[in-house]
Amino acid sequence: MRARFFRHLFSCGASPQRKLGPQANGAQHRRKAPAFAGATLAGFGLMALAATPAMAQNSRRISPYIELGQVLTTDFDDTLTYTTVAAGIDASVQTRRVQVQASYRYERRIPYDGRLQDVDIHSGLARASVQVARPLTIEAGALATRTRSDIRGAAPGVLTGNVPNIGQLYAVYAGPTLATTAGPFSVSALYRFGYTKFEGPSIASPLPGQPPLDVFDDSTSHLAQASVSLPANVYLPVGVTVSGAWARDDAGQLRQRYDGKYGRGDVVWPVLPTLALTAGAGYENIQVSQRDLLFDANGQPVRDARGRFQIDPAGQRRIAYDFSGIYYDAGVIWRPSPRTQLEVHAGERYGSFTAIGQFTYQPNKNVSVRVSGYDGIQTFGRQVQGSVANAPTAFNTQTNPFGQDFNGCVFGPQGGAAGNCLNGALQSASTNAYRARGIDAVVAFNRGRWAYGIGAGYANRRYVAPNGGTGVVVAGLQDESVYLQAYLQRQLDAKTTIDANVFANYFQSGIVGARAVRGVGATTSLTRRFGRLGVIGALGIYNSGQDGGTDLTSLQALLGARYNF
Repeated sequence: MRARFFRHLFSCGASPQRKLGPQANGAQHRRKAPAFAGATLAGFGLMALAATPAMAQNSRRISPYIELGQVLTTDFDDTLTYTTVAAGIDASVQTRRVQVQASYRYERRIPYDGRLQDVDIHSGLARASVQVARPLTIEAGALATRTRSDIRGAAPGVLTGNVPNIGQLYAVYAGPTLATTAGPFSVSALYRFGYTKFEGPSIASPLPGQPPLDVFDDSTSHLAQASVSLPANVYLPVGVTVSGAWARDDAGQLRQRYDGKYGRGDVVWPVLPTLALTAGAGYENIQVSQRDLLFDANGQPVRDARGRFQIDPAGQRRIAYDFSGIYYDAGVIWRPSPRTQLEVHAGERYGSFTAIGQFTYQPNKNVSVRVSGYDGIQTFGRQVQGSVANAPTAFNTQTNPFGQDFNGCVFGPQGGAAGNCLNGALQSASTNAYRARGIDAVVAFNRGRWAYGIGAGYANRRYVAPNGGTGVVVAGLQDESVYLQAYLQRQLDAKTTIDANVFANYFQSGIVGARAVRGVGATTSLTRRFGRLGVIGALGIYNSGQDGGTDLTSLQALLGARYNF
């Protein structure tokens, strides 16, 4: 029996959870650019360089490019045109020991007048798994995208022109994984370091009479875990796993600190060749704390020029969440074939009912399905890094310039994992810790010249904050989001590709008086290549609004050219 019970800790929950199913990480069959943007780009390059010794084997693709485009966007009251200049790289290396894919794009928007804002755009995703020795693997991931700041604010879908309530996000993680055996025992251990940075806007509250929310800045995280497993029918009729872990996250805003320590034991009882029952219990200690914020003479939070709350030097550190005790669950593992697996667990945790699980299905090399449910105490930085870790090490990149922001679902290629949705982690850049619960479903299909993917999910956050001294308005409240995304790509011939995307989002804040925010849109593009030079035309439409408010519809068009080196 392989150790499952702590693998999901980094990726979905703030506590030990299972990363269910084989190859859950996606390996096949097994104005001025900010300082951190440069670090992220360097991370993308290092991942590719790490794979260089094995590039001669199996598949290798490295394609840097430059792009020039003209964009028109209108909401029928105002029309904006501007030029885009972009540079990027798409790289993929897939061998027996190395799985690396990176897609990065930097875009500079050049306006014709002073009305255009947010002119520097970084978007990219990278995932790497490199086996440096038989028991040792290096895992890494990086993300650059734009995401929402305030859950109550606008939810732009096509990020062209001036977009409100949007900030630039960067995240990166890396660390070693050790998996070996000692006689009949399986031994595994890992360490992960992660960093998340959000350059969020300073915006007024979208609700009259409501104070503005704090703006997330950055955080660093650490995760260390180890487990020892004994298979069933060696010394006992059941398999046994003993695990332990430590997780830490330190945020810059109000010096928020998450600290969790865990220990757990599990048994698996095979009752049929394809069916096993499992149960486990453990002890955990989780504490989230933060410093008091500073208020002015009018009782309002003091904010800096970037809109972030300031620490009260005379204040104290207060507990936002403190749980110490035993938790337990039981479940079932069903694996009728190597291509199908279901694992579900239910029990009690955090003083209430909890349920998690995952279903993976790959009937052939053309179709992959993944459904995953999660539940855990989270921080924004850890959840973003975990979502990147759950993205596959090989994924489809789209040719549509309106859909390359990597802030939705990521779909796997032919023969690979289905993919993962980032929407739940990116619904808003929260400074408060929260209990994150939700479910994601992803289907990827690739055959011949056709490729399509469908992703959908539901995410719920229940926020935790100190009872006094902070004035935080979200303590004990819940945010919810529902999302749907589908894409279709067709290679018409060796030089021509057409694709289409449709998406819908719904956000509901628990803050009193907050209106639900919704959006729906579609984009399509046609690409024609003439050797290294290609031309692209793209169209988009988006409609957004709030309950009881006025809907806004916008149209986008782009005509551009790309040169691949």
